[in-house]
Amino acid sequence: MKKLLLSLALVAGLSAAALAQSPVKFGVKAGLALPNMSISAGGISVGFDSRASFYVGGTADFSISNTFSIQPGLTFISKGTKFNGDDFELEDISTGSNSATLNLSYIEIPVNLLANFKAGSGKVFFGAGPYYAFAVDAYAKSGGIKETIDFDEDGFKRGDFGINFLGGFQFYKGLNVHAGYGLGISSVVDNEEEIDFKFKNKVFTVGLGYTF
Repeated sequence: MKKLLLSLALVAGLSAAALAQSPVKFGVKAGLALPNMSISAGGISVGFDSRASFYVGGTADFSISNTFSIQPGLTFISKGTKFNGDDFELEDISTGSNSATLNLSYIEIPVNLLANFKAGSGKVFFGAGPYYAFAVDAYAKSGGIKETIDFDEDGFKRGDFGINFLGGFQFYKGLNVHAGYGLGISSVVDNEEEIDFKFKNKVFTVGLGYTF
């Protein structure tokens, strides 16, 4: 965790120095998110089903050359997963064989390095970079029953670290279509006793954006 924090701080520091004199273009984005989670314990890893959610946010694109740019942003995104009642036990909720969802809402700060290539009247772009996310809400839901998750009492962490991968096409007028994948590398739950228990976010996104 400490190494990851230091890495993020280093990226932020280098970005600030490199971008001080760089031209900037602001943008907005929104779209469909398909989050999922993976659970691992004792060397065994399992995954659940994706659920449909959304994201919305803004970006600032700093050009550092004719090809490369650095793009920090601020995004509200709903993550989590979908599972069968037999797969996961929810405190105070009897799911039986019904499906249930785990919903975690985050404010996310990505910092991506993009490569941009002209294509006709627009451009193709792709890139990657780290992100930090802070959970602002969490709940589990089965049928019409909703259970709010208490981060302090239920063992969930508010912080989430990971890596983003993204790509897309920007049209001449500033509109763009894009897709991305967020891979969590930190567990969002505390370990139970001596078991190395990890619960990590994963999310595929696709949407539209506009650069001013």
